[in-house]
Amino acid sequence: MPSVAIVGAGIAGLSCADGLAAKGWQVTLFDKGRKAGGRMASRRVETSKGEASFDFGAQYFTVRDTGFAAQVAHWEQAGLAVRWPKAGADAWIGVPAMNAVVRDMAARHDVRFGHHVSGLAHEGSHWRLLGEGMPGEQFDAAVLALPAEQAAPILTLHDFELARTALFARSQPCWSGMFAFDAPLPHREDILRDSGILAWAARDSAKPGRAGPESWVVQATPQWSTAHLERQPEDIAPHLLTALAEATGAGALQPLAHSIHRWRYALSAGTGLGCLWNDKQRIGACGDWLLGPRVECAWISGRMLADRMLGAAREAAA
Repeated sequence: MPSVAIVGAGIAGLSCADGLAAKGWQVTLFDKGRKAGGRMASRRVETSKGEASFDFGAQYFTVRDTGFAAQVAHWEQAGLAVRWPKAGADAWIGVPAMNAVVRDMAARHDVRFGHHVSGLAHEGSHWRLLGEGMPGEQFDAAVLALPAEQAAPILTLHDFELARTALFARSQPCWSGMFAFDAPLPHREDILRDSGILAWAARDSAKPGRAGPESWVVQATPQWSTAHLERQPEDIAPHLLTALAEATGAGALQPLAHSIHRWRYALSAGTGLGCLWNDKQRIGACGDWLLGPRVECAWISGRMLADRMLGAAREAAA
């Protein structure tokens, strides 16, 4: 069976891996992170009131596609996903944190974390990954499950048409703040939208299946995040905290603990193409930037690419 290297072990890459592995392909995933999560990342922070948990990337995911619905049904049955009605009628979250569902997918595959792939080398009919500490093994096919901005420079050296698609698919950044408090903030709602510089704020500790002290995740608007993109996290924290205080009417806030994260490639516009695949060179790409800015779109894109690769293989064998 063909072997494939997938660069990026987020929802898109893992969905593609599921589709290929189900048909016997040998799949190896490489991710620069230390553990599964990607933009469905979660973080735990120790405080004097106990451990605080934050979903500081995607806040929830929707379920509209029938294929993705089957995947979510598996997570629900395994106790890894539940509905979050306060975010919407079709909103779901991972339990006990958003990254639980990604970890479940990753557990079924050979995922090599801590591997930063800087490029690909095309050697005859095979691919080899470039980067410090990369294995010397070769693969029959290569998939880039990365943000468009990271996929483009790698694709440029091998297929300019694919690279051009990635170059025009720009993402918007987002500064995300995590704050834990010793008492509930004086605000009845668990979700705030479009308040000042904040596009979103949520009381994460009130999500189903959560515990710990009062915890909030706040996400700045794309415009504000872009204007302050190169600032340091310690400079960003006071702005996000003040915005949260104003939005909730809490007055001056003194968090027990906080953490700030910059997402350079947070919100994709979506090209509508679904996936990219060059069958002659056996290189492709998948990700939400090829469909739309939702977790579900990333999953669908990965599965679309797997189906396209499998179909091309069947045609070649016929």
